[in-house]
Amino acid sequence: IILIMITILVGYLMINLFFNKYINRFLLEGQMIELIWTIIPTITLIFIALPSLRLLYLLDELNNPLITLKSIGHQWYWNYEYSDFNNIEFDSYMINYEKSNINNFRLLDVDNRIILPMNNQIRIMVTATDVIHSWTIPSLGVKIDANPGRLNQTNLFINRPGIFFGQCSEICGANHSFMPIMIESISIKNFINWINNYS
Repeated sequence: IILIMITILVGYLMINLFFNKYINRFLLEGQMIELIWTIIPTITLIFIALPSLRLLYLLDELNNPLITLKSIGHQWYWNYEYSDFNNIEFDSYMINYEKSNINNFRLLDVDNRIILPMNNQIRIMVTATDVIHSWTIPSLGVKIDANPGRLNQTNLFINRPGIFFGQCSEICGANHSFMPIMIESISIKNFINWINNYS
């Protein structure tokens, strides 16, 4: 609404300037009006920025996540730990094209998928052991850097079942393009069954 009001006002003033025949000999000497039209937009931008900064801060806060997934980047594969459950930890390697069948996705399929429940808050904690990686799932709007010696955190909320693909989006060495990420989103009932069968 604020932008529409500013656009209409500026557009009206420009059209008015083109078509009127008024002449003002003090046109170039208006310090007061220049001061006013500099201060008013500044105040407007401050009033737009303050709520936005608050919202950006609140977006990073996590309210009672159902599960926590820890993702550790290595050269050149991912290791996953389900921190809320005992003994659920696995490595995820890309399936070689020669070993894959016709139903696999070339350069995107992995031997161990991440299984996550849909319609639940999920905390993702990301780090690396050797070089900088970047854990990225474009279709979920998630991109977070994996830095050695630092634990970064983000959250996910998957609202539909399916398979979501991503990969390391930081140039991390020779096999950088061969460390895909594959998330399978399932119902909470199937997720509990998977947890019980895995243990």
